[in-house]
Amino acid sequence: MSSPEKKNVLSPLPQSTSFTSLPDDLLMSCMARVSRLYYPTLSLVSKSFRSLLASPELYKARSLQGHTESCLYVYLASSYDNRWFTLCRKPDKTLTNDTSLNKKSSGYVLARVPFLHSPPAYFSCLVAVGSDIYNIGCKSRYDFKPSSSVLVMDCRFHTWHEAPNMQVELTSLSASVVDGKIYVAGNSCLYAKKNSFEVLDTKTKTWDPELPCSYTKHSFYNSRSSCIDGKFNVVACGDMVAYNSKEGRWDNVETRRGNYMFLDCYCEIENVLYSAPFGGFRWYDTEVRMWKQLKGLVGLGKLPLPGTVRLADHGGKMAVFWEENLGSQKMIWCAEIALERRKSCEIWGIVEWFDHVLTVPIGYKFVKALAATV
Repeated sequence: MSSPEKKNVLSPLPQSTSFTSLPDDLLMSCMARVSRLYYPTLSLVSKSFRSLLASPELYKARSLQGHTESCLYVYLASSYDNRWFTLCRKPDKTLTNDTSLNKKSSGYVLARVPFLHSPPAYFSCLVAVGSDIYNIGCKSRYDFKPSSSVLVMDCRFHTWHEAPNMQVELTSLSASVVDGKIYVAGNSCLYAKKNSFEVLDTKTKTWDPELPCSYTKHSFYNSRSSCIDGKFNVVACGDMVAYNSKEGRWDNVETRRGNYMFLDCYCEIENVLYSAPFGGFRWYDTEVRMWKQLKGLVGLGKLPLPGTVRLADHGGKMAVFWEENLGSQKMIWCAEIALERRKSCEIWGIVEWFDHVLTVPIGYKFVKALAATV
């Protein structure tokens, strides 16, 4: 009697391992390698993901693995609200054709930072140092009451905390960063020419004793500042002066450098000052002491008036934001431009992408764009 035939029984396939079932250390290591551009989308996956993305251990792992990156933030304000946004990747990865521009979607969008409350601020009082954004003075541009308060946004966890107050209450100020220190020039009286100058060491979280401000020709009220050649440059009433920290003195600087700084559409990138006045781009050549046209920029077209344009240093590239009004709403556009010095006297801009990244009510004003390292 022959033995019964053996049936071919297929063994069940092993179940695929869920990403969330990985050991915590391995999951943390994987997430640390993911670009911050995807974090707003990943936070929607589950509560455990949101908890992981907000953990200090994740950012320690990113730092140890060398995965920190430049992250763009923008601040918009209206008469009734203040909002922060950060540039990220769209949840939908599908690229859609835009026939009006004859191009594909970049896949970028501005996602709102989920603050319960955001303090008011204006262009010249916002600076970024490492993973922190400092709001010096903490008030709107139309608030003329003097203030000495300082608030800090930790861009890793999107939380605000207080920093040591300035030693002098100011009605108007301008701040810039030099070697990790925040230099602040301002005016402590609305109707009198009483200049003030202080320096915050962001490592020790202390303000240097009030420094003598020997520059008294013009008031620092409504001034603008920048950092070039390791010096703190201030434009006041058309004149530009620079503070030399090594020698502790103020030096006169060529006036032309500050010509386009009052328009709030300027930034410094790798020790070069850029501006976007009147629909075009300029950079300041310190050797010949004059503004020059930024060449290239193929496909970008002419930008609108300078009051609606903001520039930011995005990891050595130029991030450009501008507005387009549409009745009761406005569209926010963004472009990323790589900068290339082809000759000693020429800088070219290569447009890597540009796209519509946000739509907001018409009442919002684009105050500033800046980047933190996270």
